[in-house]
Amino acid sequence: MRRAVGGYLPLALSVLMVFLPLAWMALSSLKPASEIITTDLAILPQAPTLGNYATAMSSVPFATFFLNSVIVTAVGSVIKVMLAILTAYALVFVRFPYKNAVFIVILVALMVPPQVSVLPNFLLITELGGRNTLWGIILPGLGTAFGTFLLRQHFLTLPGALVEAAEVDGANHWKRLWQIIVPVSMPTIATVGLVTIVNEWNEYIWPLIIVDDPNIMTLPVGLTLLQNSEGNAAWGVLMAGALLVIVPVLVVFAVLQRHIVSGLTQGSVTG
Repeated sequence: MRRAVGGYLPLALSVLMVFLPLAWMALSSLKPASEIITTDLAILPQAPTLGNYATAMSSVPFATFFLNSVIVTAVGSVIKVMLAILTAYALVFVRFPYKNAVFIVILVALMVPPQVSVLPNFLLITELGGRNTLWGIILPGLGTAFGTFLLRQHFLTLPGALVEAAEVDGANHWKRLWQIIVPVSMPTIATVGLVTIVNEWNEYIWPLIIVDDPNIMTLPVGLTLLQNSEGNAAWGVLMAGALLVIVPVLVVFAVLQRHIVSGLTQGSVTG
């Protein structure tokens, strides 16, 4: 009984808090406007329709938004994860002056809200000619303090014999990293990759500020354009558009979710 109250009950409540809004969004996306804006509230749609999805995809250049989001997410995530791996490796296995000071700067970056850098980034990217460009969306967020921190902490737990044996065999840093460190660290790298992909896909503030051309907008910003085109009363259309934005992230999460717990809790390598 104590386990049920102290363990399963909070878990069930947490799941419901996450699931119920998503379920309501999915059900509302299947309802016509007359079933949403009404005093006779019904949970299940009485006359389910996919018309909201058709309207959402035809009212705005949805395919363009989707392609832009895929490009920004793919390019940004790959570069971010690569930089995190290289930086974390250098902080653990490479000797250079002021290494601890560099790590402290990374920790400070974790504590600074990203909104603080919006204005300097806007001025810099505008000066470089990056307004209304995909690289202008990608460039300011390429550094990832979280990924570097997580990978560094994991690399510190790896047995020193792994790297020492490779060094004795004459392997340089590049070979040690990609042939030894990366293969045994894949769960943690997958975790960093998942977090990075989700953040890149859902990024809203920066693309909204740096882009005003519909042909360069990403999906989250495109939802704003959809709301402006359909009006505040088209809740079914907006729910359909929001669900189309969320589904790709859920697919990626389903593919990589088994790595999350092992990646965050992996503290040693045994064999």
